[in-house]
Amino acid sequence: MKITWLNIILFGLAGLGLGAPASAAVKIGVMTDMAGGSADLAGKGSVVAAEMAIEDFGGSVLGKPIELVSVDHQAKPDIALSLARKWFDIDNVSMIVDLPTSSAALAVQELAKEKNKITIVATGATTELTKKACSPTGFHWAYDTYSNSYPLARDLIARGEKDFYYVTVDYAFGKSLEENFRNAVDEYGGKSVGSTKHPLNAGDMSSQILFAQSSGADVIVLANAGADLINGMKAASEFGIIKGGQAVVIPVAFLTDIKSMGLELAQGLQYVDAFRLDRNAETKEFVQRFIDRAGKGPTMTHIGVYSGIMHYLKSVKEVGDDNADKVADKMREIPVNDIMTENGKVRKDGRMVHDMYVVQVKTPNESSGPWDLVKYLSTIPGDIAFAPISDECEFAKEN
Repeated sequence: MKITWLNIILFGLAGLGLGAPASAAVKIGVMTDMAGGSADLAGKGSVVAAEMAIEDFGGSVLGKPIELVSVDHQAKPDIALSLARKWFDIDNVSMIVDLPTSSAALAVQELAKEKNKITIVATGATTELTKKACSPTGFHWAYDTYSNSYPLARDLIARGEKDFYYVTVDYAFGKSLEENFRNAVDEYGGKSVGSTKHPLNAGDMSSQILFAQSSGADVIVLANAGADLINGMKAASEFGIIKGGQAVVIPVAFLTDIKSMGLELAQGLQYVDAFRLDRNAETKEFVQRFIDRAGKGPTMTHIGVYSGIMHYLKSVKEVGDDNADKVADKMREIPVNDIMTENGKVRKDGRMVHDMYVVQVKTPNESSGPWDLVKYLSTIPGDIAFAPISDECEFAKEN
């Protein structure tokens, strides 16, 4: 960035907590991963979803244009914090959405709390966002590690699976996912027999999969996502895990993951999704519009970005102001009705509660098109899919 006297003055005002001059636009920032392990499930698709939301809303609110900015945080919390600080202090961005990588989402949500700005996390999944790290201006939208653990664990144990082994990505998301799955296994009478960790964006998952295979567990849980999940599944196939009688489950998977793996490899796998692509005519029309623009099917996080922005803008309009406190209160007050969900509700802790779906990947013979990849087995009511409000969320207890 070129340094000018205006830049120096603005940075100085920001340091004094005075901020920059009021913006003539309502600015929304998509902070995402453009080139890393979450690029396919979030990335440019999240920007497309945001553009569609703003266009569908009409392009303006309170007589002001809605301006969209986007940036690649490279899945690194320190970079995410630096970018968010500039957006809040200098560029007058009033809301940040998406935030892949739970560690980055936690960091930016905490900064937004300090700056009295709104965050809507669509991709980061750790339940800590609505527990100890909860915020009066922070919202968790599409899914979390609880919603994608408990239903699967319950169904697997009901079918007679007992012993579980975890291959877990070593950061906040993986830790939260494994913890929630372990808790569910304990609650429903199963047994966790071990786990092995791997770094984010691991290139080779062979050693972790071999450890899992040697455990003899009935089920190997891939507690990761994106490129790591795909690499884990490829390694599991290479070493004949499923043919050898062990099951592999993928609690947090996305439509783009299934496309990347291909139906030959992924067929029969089950996971939990926040969005039903064929829910109604409006949903089907949206999916096709998204495919036409993005060149791929929408993931649940893309839909979360769209839904979160629409709900935010509706709340700004109803309040008649983009003040974060007022808008956050309104977001909790009004129901969420859009292409993602019907009568969703936003709790005090910021969790948007809505129905989730257990899906199964189709066989090649069942698929009728390039993005016809899954079938829907059951609907999980929102109040069951998401954990109750945690005692760790001080803000929720105070209100």
